Amino acid sequence: MIKLAACQYHIDLLPSWDAYARHLTDLCEDAAGQGAQLLLLPEYAGLVLSGQLPAEQRGDLHASIAGIQALLPAWIALCAGLAQRLGVYLQPGSLPVLDTDGCYRNRAWLFGPEGNLGSQDKLIMTRFEREQWQIAAGSGLRVFDTALGKLGILICYDNEFPLLARRLSDAGVDLILAPSCTDSVAGFYRVRIGAQARALENQIAVLQAPSVGLAPWSPALDENYGRAALYLPPDYGLPADGVLAESAELCPDRSHWLLCELDLDAVRRVRQQGQVFTRRDWPQQFAPGRLEIL
Repeated sequence: MIKLAACQYHIDLLPSWDAYARHLTDLCEDAAGQGAQLLLLPEYAGLVLSGQLPAEQRGDLHASIAGIQALLPAWIALCAGLAQRLGVYLQPGSLPVLDTDGCYRNRAWLFGPEGNLGSQDKLIMTRFEREQWQIAAGSGLRVFDTALGKLGILICYDNEFPLLARRLSDAGVDLILAPSCTDSVAGFYRVRIGAQARALENQIAVLQAPSVGLAPWSPALDENYGRAALYLPPDYGLPADGVLAESAELCPDRSHWLLCELDLDAVRRVRQQGQVFTRRDWPQQFAPGRLEIL
């Protein structure tokens, strides 16, 4: 049994590094103090760093992204230090990162008691990211082998595409972390439906953490809706609706942790003894390009 914490992360204006560092530290200490072993924050949670920029700069979409790049080394050090000191796995959401090829990519790191375990880029961009931000797609999927089990990260929209999760499950991943940021209720439900479908298809667990709240100071994070949740395949010994835990409100006025316990052995068991074998019954002849249209 492992204890997970998914944050409904309220987008607050934190105008200094000290205010931000105290905010993130307090959040992580709260979850770890309740026994959480893995902490998940939402997509673009790192963009809260833009609150430290001058008002004119943080109010400009492209200038705010460029402005936070100088803060990345300190942010990575802060996250790594929290994970090590608290003895937890921390996925502190994602943020846009300027790569050596001159492109920005939406990147999520995973930190553990042993330090920085690496990162996963978002692979499929939404229209807003592609057309307005000019955020480029990443490449490749990463499996994180941890003391809690094998983990994967699919950032927000990536959860709506079944073959990405399928590749992770084929590689032995039992739990997918799904940090999300959606500016409408419909957007939240698209990611939620995708995450639940990925849990059903692959007979794995998916943990979602969304951004919430209204932040008129940020052109990137001005409206945010979503519920944190842990999704499982509906089967023997697991919830009939596939929802093990879910936060109550779509847009609370403060950050809130959803804490839940996950028995990965019970999830694995349904692959061998379940009512259905969706993971096994996904035959290779149905792979793209191999199924004949009659």
